[in-house]
Amino acid sequence: MAMDIGEIERMIKESIPDAQVQIEDLRGDGDHYAALVISREFEGMSRVQQHQRVYQALQGKMGTDLHALALQTNVPE
Repeated sequence: MAMDIGEIERMIKESIPDAQVQIEDLRGDGDHYAALVISREFEGMSRVQQHQRVYQALQGKMGTDLHALALQTNVPE
């Protein structure tokens, strides 16, 4: 069961309200995405902690409903 871009974006923004989210469907199959998530919440976090925070926002769907997510995170400039 694939997730659509809107659902992924909604879940991230509900959990990280100030997040700027850009998502791209890499293969057009609804299973392989690339995401850029920018949030002040990431300030002071390591890159691994930032990614863990996004995965937490996806509520366990990573690896099940969401097969692959190439993730980039950052703090706003």
